[in-house]
Amino acid sequence: MKSAAAVLPLMLALAACASPTTKSGFLSTYDQMAPRTDTVRAKVDHHSHHEGLASVRKVSLEPTVFAADAAWLTAAERRLLLRELDAQLCFELSERYEIAWRDPQAPKVRAAVTMVAPTGRISSVASAAASFFIPGPLGLRAPGTLGALAAEAELIDGDKQLAAIAWSRAATPVGTDNPSLSRIGDALQFAEPFADAAAAAMTAADAKPRKIGKPDPCARFGARFRAEGFAAKFATGLYVPEMSGAKDDASAARPEL
Repeated sequence: MKSAAAVLPLMLALAACASPTTKSGFLSTYDQMAPRTDTVRAKVDHHSHHEGLASVRKVSLEPTVFAADAAWLTAAERRLLLRELDAQLCFELSERYEIAWRDPQAPKVRAAVTMVAPTGRISSVASAAASFFIPGPLGLRAPGTLGALAAEAELIDGDKQLAAIAWSRAATPVGTDNPSLSRIGDALQFAEPFADAAAAAMTAADAKPRKIGKPDPCARFGARFRAEGFAAKFATGLYVPEMSGAKDDASAARPEL
C-alpha cells in the first residue's frame, strides 16, 4: 500500500494538468487578466482593481448562466449546477460584502459556466470501493470517472470592471475529489473552490472579513454546512448532491434577479 507521502508528488503533477482557462466571451473584458501562479489544483486567470474594490460595501448577485454548450445535461442537472454556483457565490461573498438582492445601484456580480465535463457514474462505484479498502487522506479515482468545471465571473460597477476571474479544474486520479453517482458530481464539488477564488479576486487586498448578518442573506439556498453530506461520504465513499448540495425545492426556488 502506498502511503500518502508516496502518492502526493503524483497528485501534484496531475493537478498541474488542470484544464486550461479559455476566453468564452462572457466577461465584459479580458484585457487586464493575468494567470495566478500560486494555485495547485486549478488553472486561474484573474484581475483585481484593489483601489476600486476598497470602496465597495455591498454587491448584487445575478443568477449564474451557461456560456457554453452543454446539451448533454438534463434540465434538472443544469438547474442543480447553476443553483450550487449561486449558493456558493452567495456564501463566499456574504463574508466580504452585504448582499443586496435586486439593487440596481449596487455593483453587480455576474458568473457563467463555460465548460462542464461529466463524472463517470459506473466507475465511481469502483472508486468508492477502492477508497474503502485503501483508507487514507487521498482517494483513488478509476479511469472514466473524472469530471471538470470551468467558469468565469466578474464584479462590475456601472461600466467599470472591478474584478474578473476565469477558472477551471479537472478531477485527478489521486486526490481529495470524491467520486459520485451524479454526472455532475465533480462540477458540483468544484463550485465551492471556484466561488472562493472568485470572491477572493473581488475583495480588496486589505479588506477585513465581515460578520454575516441575521437573517442569513443566503438562507434561500439552505444551510451553509450540511452534516448529512459528510455522513453520506463517510458511509458510501461518494459525493451525494441531495445531501451535500444547495437546497433545491419549491420553497427555495432559484432567484431570478
